[in-house]
Amino acid sequence: MKSILFIGMDVHKNSYNLCCYDKESGDISREVKCAADAKLVQKYINDIKTEVNPETEFKCGYEAGCLGFSLYKSLHNLGIDCDILAPTTMQSSPKNKVTKNDKRDAKNIAINLANKTYKAVHIPDDEDIRVKEYIRMTNAFKKELKKIKQQILAYVLRFGFNYEGKSKWTIKHISWLRNLEMDTLEKEILFEYLAQYDLLTEKIERFTARIDELYHTERYEEPVSKLRCFKGIDTLSAMTIQVETSDFNRFPNAKAYASYTGLTCGEQSSGDKRNVTSITKQGNSRIRTTLIECATAIAKGTQYSPKSKKLKSRQKEQAADVIAYADRASKRLKKRYDDLMGRGVPHNKAIVAVARELSCFIWGMETGNIN
Repeated sequence: MKSILFIGMDVHKNSYNLCCYDKESGDISREVKCAADAKLVQKYINDIKTEVNPETEFKCGYEAGCLGFSLYKSLHNLGIDCDILAPTTMQSSPKNKVTKNDKRDAKNIAINLANKTYKAVHIPDDEDIRVKEYIRMTNAFKKELKKIKQQILAYVLRFGFNYEGKSKWTIKHISWLRNLEMDTLEKEILFEYLAQYDLLTEKIERFTARIDELYHTERYEEPVSKLRCFKGIDTLSAMTIQVETSDFNRFPNAKAYASYTGLTCGEQSSGDKRNVTSITKQGNSRIRTTLIECATAIAKGTQYSPKSKKLKSRQKEQAADVIAYADRASKRLKKRYDDLMGRGVPHNKAIVAVARELSCFIWGMETGNIN
């Protein structure tokens, strides 16, 4: 049996902390700090090779973080086996909570590698990475737009102006803002806010149109069109779920996918006592946030509300069994929400429960398990 040495790497923008762990002996050796360069990691491994059995294999690993997939790809191009460890799945000694530094982190990564007490981050292909970054950029600008809206409303309220219309950020509301009777400097400040609002709105409209173009490419059109058949899932939400997941078939069942989204409950049990905790929040936070937003949309209305024109348009030209599955999911999820609210469950908890079940329906849709 070939021996394996495990290289733990605590990586930062400008430096890497490396250590070598021998599981057979339990020894940590060659703890070094080097510049952030994959070739220096290769040199580090080559130096160790001169002192060990030529048949010894090496396994590297680092926590998911600021470097993304760049170091992983550089190491693989150099022929070095590497995993990216999901931080929330790693085991850690209580000592690490008392004393935390780069050397200790590298050691912990190496031990997790050796004991396989972690889950490796899925490595998407380059196309998914590019689209994912574009969608993340769009969502970042949407957050900025939400912030500027809050700032505008807070600003005019401080001067005693409160819009009494039915809906905000309509043409009528914007016109009301622009025609407020304010002092010259006060008006100038408001117009600067509104200029930023207009700029962000224009950008997001352009980004949304670009995402719609990407959706209609051969790679994404079929899976995203199926996701859009669900109530509450528009093009941006569907594209986010698709590219962040990348490959639904890597999950053996719906429960595994729900666990990946971090929407499953944790547990702290001892002896005969079983205590279910809040959701784990382990896994992909962007999918989790998107599912909660979609669940909020599903919870609106009643179980007997007719389909909206937008939903009918999204379902157009889809297979009958796909539409039936999506409609069945929407009805079940809405009923689930109403039942939970009827039992006195807080709104937020009910929404999370609906989002968790929605993730299971999504896994079924994307893997063909719709019967």
